[in-house]
Amino acid sequence: MFISEWIRRVWYLLHRERIERDLQREMEGHRAMMDDPRDFGNALRLREESRETWGWNWLDHLGQDVRYAVRGFRRAPGFTIAAILAAALGIGASTAVFSVVDRILFRGLPYSEADRLVSVGLQTPMDANEFLPGEDYRKWKSGQTAFESMTAFAAIAGASAGGNCDLADKTPVRLNCAFVDSTFLSTFGVHPAMGRDFTESDVEVKFPNVVLLSYSLWKTHFSGAADVVGKTISLDGQPATVIGVLPLSFEMPTLGPADLLVPLTSKSAFVRAFARLRAGVSIPQAEQMFAPLFEDALKFTGSIFGRDKVRLQIRSVRDRQVQDVRTASYILLTAVFLVLIIACTNVANLMLARASAREREFAVRGALGAGRSRLIRQTLTESLLLSTAGGGAGLVLAYSALRVFVLIAPEGIPRLAQATLDGQVLLFALTASISSGILFGIAPALHLPTGDVLRARTSGVSLGRFRNVLVAGQIALSVVLLSGGVLLLRTLWNLERVPLGMEPESVIAVFLRLGQAQYPHQEQQFAFYEDLENRIQATPGLEKFAIVDSVPPGGGGDMALAGFHIEGSSDISADKSGHVRFRHVTPGYFSVLGVPLLRGRVFTDLDREPKAHVVILSETMAHKLFPREDPVGRHFRFDDDKQETTVVGIVADVKNNPSLAGADDPEEYLPRAHDKSSAGSLGSVLIRTTMDAKSIETALRKIVDDIDPTLPVTIQPMPQYLAKLTDRPRFTAALLGAFAVTAVLLAGVGLSGILSFFVIQRTQEIGVRMALGATAQSVVRLIVLYALRWTLTGVFVGIALSLFATQALRSLLYHVPERDPWTLIVTGATLLSVALIAAWVPSRRASRIDPVIALRHD
Repeated sequence: MFISEWIRRVWYLLHRERIERDLQREMEGHRAMMDDPRDFGNALRLREESRETWGWNWLDHLGQDVRYAVRGFRRAPGFTIAAILAAALGIGASTAVFSVVDRILFRGLPYSEADRLVSVGLQTPMDANEFLPGEDYRKWKSGQTAFESMTAFAAIAGASAGGNCDLADKTPVRLNCAFVDSTFLSTFGVHPAMGRDFTESDVEVKFPNVVLLSYSLWKTHFSGAADVVGKTISLDGQPATVIGVLPLSFEMPTLGPADLLVPLTSKSAFVRAFARLRAGVSIPQAEQMFAPLFEDALKFTGSIFGRDKVRLQIRSVRDRQVQDVRTASYILLTAVFLVLIIACTNVANLMLARASAREREFAVRGALGAGRSRLIRQTLTESLLLSTAGGGAGLVLAYSALRVFVLIAPEGIPRLAQATLDGQVLLFALTASISSGILFGIAPALHLPTGDVLRARTSGVSLGRFRNVLVAGQIALSVVLLSGGVLLLRTLWNLERVPLGMEPESVIAVFLRLGQAQYPHQEQQFAFYEDLENRIQATPGLEKFAIVDSVPPGGGGDMALAGFHIEGSSDISADKSGHVRFRHVTPGYFSVLGVPLLRGRVFTDLDREPKAHVVILSETMAHKLFPREDPVGRHFRFDDDKQETTVVGIVADVKNNPSLAGADDPEEYLPRAHDKSSAGSLGSVLIRTTMDAKSIETALRKIVDDIDPTLPVTIQPMPQYLAKLTDRPRFTAALLGAFAVTAVLLAGVGLSGILSFFVIQRTQEIGVRMALGATAQSVVRLIVLYALRWTLTGVFVGIALSLFATQALRSLLYHVPERDPWTLIVTGATLLSVALIAAWVPSRRASRIDPVIALRHD
């Protein structure tokens, strides 16, 4: 009693002004009509009673609605379980996807005033992300006026990842070391959690001698020691002092992993530049202010790629981070919302069927005095209870789905590992639950019966039509999702069958990177790889191998096509713009990878002598240089080289674009010479063998350890290395395909439910038909035709919607038109097949109805 009285008082206080206003208006009316003071006193007493009971009655009615709804759910466990599962499926899937997409598209970046942070640089056909030559960066930094501050980061050998680092007194490990300018953290508004930031003096050294640790590295390798600042670690064989620890929330603007930050030296050839816009300066204004600096940068970069193929790029940091996943994220979010709508439609159909069975109940309650608002409130209470229960089950499903996403997702999806069911995601789940409850509860609430039901045997015709429309809508949305899934699956099929120009099966790749401090000179790098080659050649089972500076389809050096000068010709081809990739390879490269020789010969050991100047061209490169003649035996030189190079062979094109859907570049192969001219810090070993992969890996690690036990090595089968190229489209296709299958199943269940209700509703009619001579086949045909009518309606509407919706997939498709007729045909046929399966059980049940029993059916 105490608790109920307290709740009543609190409710009154919260709504006091409204209650007082309504009762005051009522009393003024009474006062005008009253002549007897005693009547006025009675009115005052009624006013006080109303004031005390108004809030309590509302809560009491709500409690009655909840208790009544729960008792109804217990009497219909099949309906309750089906409704909760459908709601859980839609809410759980949407919550899981939102938790991922929220981190990518909506959640704030962990930087101060992140909306003013931009990425700035030159964009070329070679790289989707903007970059700057080191010299241009220094000019831009000192000559710009659009930014408050400008910074950059790079990595060893100009790669996008860090170099080799190892901690003293520990097993050698490969750490991602980002080389950053001294203004890096200050530009992003980040302060070290411990220690200090870099200063200008830190970058004026030959090798980095100070480092900043990432929070995770501090925790894992230093056990979170409070005295880590001032400790010394071994960085590329050189001592480096820890000057600080980065905060837990820190992330690189490119979202690449960074275990260490080290000072950027002036030797960096290329950098990734970022800046903070001045207050009041927009990105278009900044682009105009950078026009003179951009024109100056074109003198060098434009000569390599062509002036018309280089452009200035200034964009927000978020745009740079989500550039290649933005479209896929929005598509997946839209798809999962369609699944949620289909699930809500399914539950709405279930509730409409239940409302049809309860028509007389609601009519009796209305006849006994229950107002329409009271009945609507009862129906919405039931739907909200179902959606709340579905939301709770959906959170369990979302948690499980998130773990699956992290498990199967490819590398490079921004912040996927950070996705969790935090407060913002839980708020979304709560909103989705309440919205879903209103969505699938509003239809039965607005179709409450009148008192005419008590005088008629049925009044569910309009209700049945509305349910049919809902089923047709489910099928239409399922067509949209399924057609999108089929298009992505066909794209994945095409990508996995893109000709690579090589045979990677039974090939193992060994990736190496020599430390800058341990191997600072070309002579040392050359000596390492010579020793490695000799040891591999002397190991049984490893005779068929090659050493290359980079493994296709990535890597390779770049030269301007316009820099090639042909013997006896003033013109290379009709188009001199563009660039050429080149690799230094040993003679076994083409046989190890199975690259076909088209003309001429491959390299021999004699070609590795310093005085030999020979080259092998890819088919595309040969056509670029010698479009109308046989290139074998011809000579050319590059820019200022005095020595001419002789073409000795032509090989088939090998995929050298990491994007399978992108066009390949012309390529030339140079022999890895027996001198320092072809030395470098990067190197890979390719081995073709039929031996056990584990044995090969053990032998290779021993060979490297014998030469340099501090050098980390990565060993990976080539098929596994190449499979990463299709990881992203495979992940997107799998998710959208899963949502499409879920939508089709929900549509099938919804259609089966409406057909079952159709059979129950027309039991008497079917009995009369059978009593008059109708056969079981004709009854089955009646049900199937009824199903096909609404299914075909949904399919045609869905195809019309798909013609517009699938245009959003255009950037994700490869050799598949977004309005592909075969895809629409397959999708329509699939939905029709699902409809026939869904109609099978209800139609068979209808064909077995006993006419005598059916005629007595009420």
